[in-house]
Parts: sequence; C-alpha cells; structure tokens
Amino acid sequence: MQIDRSRTQRFRASLPLFLTALVMSVLSGCSTPPTAPVVNNVAQPFAQASATAIDGLFQTPTQTSNPFGASKRTVVLDPTLDAASGQQTNATLQLDRLIAERVKLGFPQVELLPFEAANLGKAPYVMTGTLTRATGGYRVNLALVDLKAANVVAQSSSLARPEGVDMNPLAYYRDSPVLVKDKVVDGYVRTSATAPGLKADADYLGRIATAAVINDATQLYNAARYREALGSYRSALAMPSGEQIRVLNGIYLSLVKLGQTAEAEEAFGRLVNYGLANNNLSVKFLFNPGSTDFWADTRVTSAYGMWLRQIARQATVAKVCMDVLGHTSSTGTEAVNDALSLRRAQYIKRRLSTESAELGNRLRTEGMGSKKNIVGTGTDDVVDAPDRRVEFQIGTCAG
Repeated sequence: MQIDRSRTQRFRASLPLFLTALVMSVLSGCSTPPTAPVVNNVAQPFAQASATAIDGLFQTPTQTSNPFGASKRTVVLDPTLDAASGQQTNATLQLDRLIAERVKLGFPQVELLPFEAANLGKAPYVMTGTLTRATGGYRVNLALVDLKAANVVAQSSSLARPEGVDMNPLAYYRDSPVLVKDKVVDGYVRTSATAPGLKADADYLGRIATAAVINDATQLYNAARYREALGSYRSALAMPSGEQIRVLNGIYLSLVKLGQTAEAEEAFGRLVNYGLANNNLSVKFLFNPGSTDFWADTRVTSAYGMWLRQIARQATVAKVCMDVLGHTSSTGTEAVNDALSLRRAQYIKRRLSTESAELGNRLRTEGMGSKKNIVGTGTDDVVDAPDRRVEFQIGTCAG
C-alpha cells in the first residue's frame, strides 16, 4: 500500500530528534546490550502517550557508525493486556494497532510480525505491553525481549490520560465465567515492566509457543468462529504446557456457543478442578446492586446453577476445605461493601451446601468488600465485573 509522502514527513518531524540518527543496539548487531528504561510521566492523550512509549522503546545510546544496522530485525508483538485483570480490551487492541502503525512508518529497520507460532521460529525478539490504571490515567509499559538470551533489552513507559481509553473487554474475556489471570499472564505483565538487563519471566517465556496457539484460538472466538476456536483450543491443550486456565476456559466458552450443553458442563468441571488444584478459582457471579440476588438478566445468569453444581462436585471429590471470599466493586462505603460481600459469600456457601452437604461442613466465608479490587473503576458494568467476584481458596481443614 502506498504511504502518503506528506504524512510520513509529518510523522518523522514529530519524532524526537535523536531518533532520526539513532536506533537501539538490539537492531544493529548480533549482541543485544540493554538500554536504560525510558519513563515519561507527563499525561498525554492515549495515541500520543502510546507513540511516546513506542519511540522510547527504540532509543539507544549514541553510536558512531551505521546506527540503522545492516539488515531488518524481526520482532513479534504479543498482544498487549490490561495489567490488572489480564484481559484484552478495546484499549489494548487500539494500542496494538498504534504500535503496528508507528513501527511501520517510523522504524523501517524493524519488521513487526503478528503473534503466531510460525513467526516465533524466525523472530529473535518478542514485544510485550500492558495498560495499568495509575494516578492521572493509564500507564503504558512496553518491553522488548531477546528470546535467545531470555533478557529484556529495552523497556519504556508513558502516562495516558483516561479520556477515550475504552477498557471494555473483548468477547472472550467478557464471556468468561472466571478470571484468567494465572502465573503465565502474571509473568507477561511482570516482563512488560522489567528493567533492561534483567531476565524476562520464566513462566511466560517457557510457555510462549503455547501462548501463540491460544492467541490464534482467542481471535477466532472473538470473531464468532466458535468451531474453529474450539479446535485451536484443543490443539493448545494437547501441547506440553497446554493445560492452562485460558485454554480450559476457551474450550468451555466455545462449547457453550456451539450449544453443546453436556460437553460444556464437563469442560467447566475440568476448569474448576484445575482452579482448585492450583488454588486459583475466581468466579464472576454478578448480583443485583446492593443485593444477594443474582443479576436479573437470565442471559447472564442461566449457567450459574451449573457452575455451582460443578464447583460443589469437584470440591467434594477433591475433599478440600475452602474459604469462600466475597468481593464487591468500590461503589458504596467501606462498611456497606464489607457487609454486602460477606452476605454474598454466605449465599454462595448455602447454595454449595445444598448441592453437597459434605462440602458445606468444609466451607468458611469472609467478606473482602472492595479492598482487593482488580479493576477499581466502580462503574458496576462489564469493565469492573472482575471486582464483583467470589473467590474459592483452599484452606486448612480444622481438626
């Protein structure tokens, strides 16, 4: 596609002057000595803050010869995430697009490829990024990782104003019954904020090939191609590191969309069993505001009975003792939220006890209020749904 010449000239003129003569050392030779992290704390509009972070990622100390390198260097972009929830959102999708456009126009020495398994084999570098709520807006963190050395070789950060930053989750995350932020996603988030010269997270890098297949499957799900998504999630599950919460969740969601009810319940049971085994099961039960009644829209809550049945069944078989922790959004006073979250936890305990009296004797409840909000917007909509959750944590059995 032909690029408008005047647009390109305007773009180049907007770059910091040192970037017209410099480029990071990772792109100029075989070795990848780290650069200092670049931090910009002046709040800017989202697109401008994204550009600032991207430009900062590709800065380098002064070089005396051939700063652009002899050949193009290949980088794979692992799609950016909301650091708090581990979700892809409309804003992270926009950030991915801004990265692709900025690199194409301003950094001809960089070949940026999509996050696909085939591309990992020919790209020596992977780029990660997150958005994090911060005072004054959202923090944009970007990192570049040398895959062979497993080191972060560049990292940059900027601050985006909150206006126009759409944190509504993409379909897969919106539909998910559980939080999908596990140690792999946590590792991705940590890597994006890791200082140059330090190792990237081992859990993230060790499962990066599987992550590429998961990304393919999730894109298919978001495009409503559910049968193909199911096949891709099952392919991911068959890989050595494929048993992950994102994969099991994707299989469940795809089966639901395909109307395969019995298979979907079985898949949810496996998802619960995995969560209990890893002490990482947070379920997004939505309640009516200020109430212990489930959300009135049955399109949202119709599966809740099955979820509770499978949680009770799997926990009973595993013979675990569990703490049922209720959470609320930040709307309301601390005292009200504490009391409401406890009542909701107690309600879930009663429902589970109805499913399994044996399990009921091994459940304890606690209300966390809004103390451990993940999103923290207090909007009481799909954006902060992860805040209105019930967690199941493995506890110590008394006696």
